[in-house]
Amino acid sequence: MLGICAGFGKFSAFWIMSKVKYHYDPESLSFKRVERKKGKTVGYGIMFVLAALLAGLFINFIAGKYVATPREKALSRELANMKLQFEIINKKMAQAEEVLSDIESRDNNLYRHYFETNPIPEEQRRAGFGGVNRYKDLEGYDNSELIIASQKRLDILQKQIVVQSKSLDEIVKLAEDQEKLLASIPAIQPVNNKDLSHMASGYGYRADPYTKVNKFHYGMDFTAPKNTPVYASGDGVVVRADSKSSGYGNHIRIDHGFGYVSLYAHLNKYNVQVNQRVKRGDLIGYVGSTGRSKAPHLHYEIFKDNERINPVNFYYGNLTPEEYNELLLNASIQNISLD
Repeated sequence: MLGICAGFGKFSAFWIMSKVKYHYDPESLSFKRVERKKGKTVGYGIMFVLAALLAGLFINFIAGKYVATPREKALSRELANMKLQFEIINKKMAQAEEVLSDIESRDNNLYRHYFETNPIPEEQRRAGFGGVNRYKDLEGYDNSELIIASQKRLDILQKQIVVQSKSLDEIVKLAEDQEKLLASIPAIQPVNNKDLSHMASGYGYRADPYTKVNKFHYGMDFTAPKNTPVYASGDGVVVRADSKSSGYGNHIRIDHGFGYVSLYAHLNKYNVQVNQRVKRGDLIGYVGSTGRSKAPHLHYEIFKDNERINPVNFYYGNLTPEEYNELLLNASIQNISLD
């Protein structure tokens, strides 16, 4: 029982000492309670508060510097995504520049060469933008250099596309004109070979059938029976179908555009009227012997820019090489013309 009490006393003393401070007095051989001074207690409290504040500030500084807030994390992810998008855009622009460069090369070296027009100068294609600073509003940001460089690249690419687009519009127009030109040029013989009796006379000096004096014959005479069909040698518009031109009798003139006009003289009758649009190979009239003519035949002429030219150079549309060589031979013979 005494042992239990002694143990309990030691435990009680320990618990009490944990709350209250004592010191040993050797003179009285006993423990005396330590009384705290109020000033020191206040000082300890103030020091504790200051220490807590400093510790809080330090922890907040460390956390602010090395530990991101949820908003900062979100902004950081957004910025990283924007940089990634800029990289993707720049890669796409690089691909577009490569494709555009190939189109520009074909434009200058193929299309424009084919249509015999001047290529677009490189400095015109690559020209930048002068004058005021177009990118002032993009300055002053952390990634201004990246944004401005990308914007400049995009602006130049857009300008190159505009230049190339206009060039292709011009090429399309040239192609349409070329197609129209090829269809309009008087490129076939106006009388079928199967209907011809012979080539009576070609372009050049020939003996006049009435005076027997050599004079320049400005067309080609195709001998054929009366009422043999005569065909338009190219697309165009009928500008004359009358007998009011001296010596030609009943004749037709077709304006093919591009400076070309074809003339069909000594006709027996017409199959067209003025202002009628015709296609190459359309039936326009019939062989006759009206006007200053010795026998039924078609007198055929071609004008280029109001000057008569040799029609023999325009029969590639419906003659074989053998037929064309025979025509050249017959047209070169200096015989008597029929008109």
